[in-house]
Amino acid sequence: MGKSIPQYLGQLDIRKSVVSLATGAGAIYLLYKAIKAGIKCKPPLCTNSPICIAREFPGPGERALPQEAPAPEASAVGGPKGLAVERERHGRDSGELRRLLNSLECKQDEYAKSMILHSITRCVYLLEAEASACTTDDIVLLGYMLDDKDNSVKTQALNTLKAFSGIRKFRLKIQEHSIKVLELISTIWDTELHIAGLRLLNNLPLPDYVHPQLRRVMPALMEILQSDYILAQVQAVRLLSYLAQKNDLLYDILNCKVHSNFLNLFQPTQPGSLLYEVLVFAERLSEGRNAPHYRAVKWHYNEQSLHESLFGEESRLADRLLALVIHPEEDVQIQACKVIVSLQYPQDLRSRPSSCQPSRSYFKNTE
Repeated sequence: MGKSIPQYLGQLDIRKSVVSLATGAGAIYLLYKAIKAGIKCKPPLCTNSPICIAREFPGPGERALPQEAPAPEASAVGGPKGLAVERERHGRDSGELRRLLNSLECKQDEYAKSMILHSITRCVYLLEAEASACTTDDIVLLGYMLDDKDNSVKTQALNTLKAFSGIRKFRLKIQEHSIKVLELISTIWDTELHIAGLRLLNNLPLPDYVHPQLRRVMPALMEILQSDYILAQVQAVRLLSYLAQKNDLLYDILNCKVHSNFLNLFQPTQPGSLLYEVLVFAERLSEGRNAPHYRAVKWHYNEQSLHESLFGEESRLADRLLALVIHPEEDVQIQACKVIVSLQYPQDLRSRPSSCQPSRSYFKNTE
């Protein structure tokens, strides 16, 4: 054919290379198609099972799983028919919240209950009309969840009750669970549960019949305040500040045992949100102990009490307050000054400057 053997062999090698390249490219393309098909593959559309209903509502910080579903059909008023929030905005009940509550009545495992409760919480905040249409029986059902053996279910139930507590007609019913919530906070050392329980209590007016239980859990509240979890500390000190205004609980708070380093809570390095709340707490304690009816009684405090740490002869609170007067955050500065004023002058004398006599100065060594 006019070609030498070397030329023929060279041409054969080229053809082999081309075939090899083509084969390799084909394999890569097939692999690409397989990967693309795997990415596009999705599970069947959700049914009305409790798990599927719950999964329709992603949790905080989560993103909903992408679903290649048909675009929602536009309604006559312009909003997509598939969105529960849109349907409620246009006066239609989506039924989502009721379905979730009904599914909670069925037997579920802990994971499912936790997901459903989390979804109910989101619905209460987003679907105001549907939440208001719920009944006290729904609150009772949520209260049963506080007895669940799983802490995550208890925590989610507390969050859900907190959401419902924003609706006036449910507040009295939710108050009935106050003692149970205090029991959970004081017997289970779980930060998320503490935060959820304290947020709920801080959103409710606590009735007088809860005060005996509050006295029993005071040491636990003080321990949470002295923990290293900022969100739990802030919620605990807010509750204690509220309780410090109750005449029958003030002594129990002041005589509560604290750690020797309690004043570290007043260090300028603490987060501003915590510092502010701790200073509010100190101001209310100072005002309470300076009130005429409280000073009329001779109280005795143990050596490791909160009173001795804040107001005792050996207290270094004055030094901490002076450092906070120049704190970068203005709210902290102002609140530190308020505490200083409350320490310098009893509450009943501050309204009569012309005749007031300063109490023993806590700042005489620093002036």
